[in-house]
Amino acid sequence: MDQTDFFKCLSDPTRLDILKMVMAKDNVCVCEMTEAMQLSQPKISRHLALLRNLSILLDQRKGQWVYYRLNPDLPEWAVAVLRIIAKQSSDTFGNSLSNINSVNCCE
Repeated sequence: MDQTDFFKCLSDPTRLDILKMVMAKDNVCVCEMTEAMQLSQPKISRHLALLRNLSILLDQRKGQWVYYRLNPDLPEWAVAVLRIIAKQSSDTFGNSLSNINSVNCCE
């Protein structure tokens, strides 16, 4: 993975929030993200496509829902960076995470 592309990807607040959400809750559905982040599905999907194209996230379809998770084959340095970001931002991101746990769109 190219480090420059990885850090460019993290520079966008929406993609960064998506990654924080996926780190907090292993498999996250697009509908959970749109509800928790209060953003449109096309906007979320556009950012997810970039994260998927860079192999940061993997997707899995279950029926009509698509779930995203962190790629287990990420380089260790990338995982370390994401863990630091997730740890340092858990307080400021807590409200959105509580929103994601209350979403029942894909059950």
